[in-house]
Amino acid sequence: MLKITFFGTTTLLFDDGKDQIFFDAHFTRPSIKQYLRGELVRTDTDMCDDIIKKHNIDRLRAIFVSHTHHDHVMDAPYMANRCGAKIYGSESAKNVAIGGKVKKTNIEVFEEGSCYTIGDYKIKILKALHSKPTIINDNIGQPIEEPLVQPTALWNYLEGGSYDFVMEHGDKKILFHPSFNYIEGKLDGVHADIAFLGVAGLAKATPEEEKTYFAETAEKVGAHLIIPVHWDNFFIPLNHTIEEMPEYVDKSNDVFFKTSKYCADNDINFLIQYPRTSIEL
Repeated sequence: MLKITFFGTTTLLFDDGKDQIFFDAHFTRPSIKQYLRGELVRTDTDMCDDIIKKHNIDRLRAIFVSHTHHDHVMDAPYMANRCGAKIYGSESAKNVAIGGKVKKTNIEVFEEGSCYTIGDYKIKILKALHSKPTIINDNIGQPIEEPLVQPTALWNYLEGGSYDFVMEHGDKKILFHPSFNYIEGKLDGVHADIAFLGVAGLAKATPEEEKTYFAETAEKVGAHLIIPVHWDNFFIPLNHTIEEMPEYVDKSNDVFFKTSKYCADNDINFLIQYPRTSIEL
């Protein structure tokens, strides 16, 4: 059995009863005002400790970071230190980890094609593209070149390069594709029964962009189940009512409609997972 818990944005916890693995680590979720004003913020350790306790995170082995915007990596150093886990990521993720005083032995810089075996998990790293830049998110491709120490302004979390992950566990094959973008042909030859697909930006996509995105992701890997990620408003705390993305950013209802229609037309199962809930495979 594999238990998967979603914590909003793109943060997922995998638990097979022996070992636990995070993909991304974001729980603090500062407000949009704090972001726009450039206020100095730090990890909400009480929130992280509450999540560790309530979700029985006591066997965490690894945190894989898809890219280094704050909503993907902000809490990775604290969680790694608190749980004795190792952070796997880019050079930018390394600088976030160093800034968070993670031991060097608990930091692994990966590259395109890197493969890791952790317990019964096998994880392969694939280069990816971040979704198109926006007014508040225009640092795509820029690295974090120095250790990033909290407190800091959220816009100091530069993108630093994006990655996908393909995970195998027993007979289960899972694609974690957190950004609404693709590299043509990158998933050729990759098979995954389940695809966690980033959908932030799908609402504003043209029909052709929408068609190509699904063709280069879910269709390419032959997924039988699609679970959207990056649809919730990550400026709303996890201990408040979860909200969809603001309409000026995206329209989650349109996102869900487009994704569900694609799934219905292609005989694929579709699941919306609410933050802090789990599914078992």
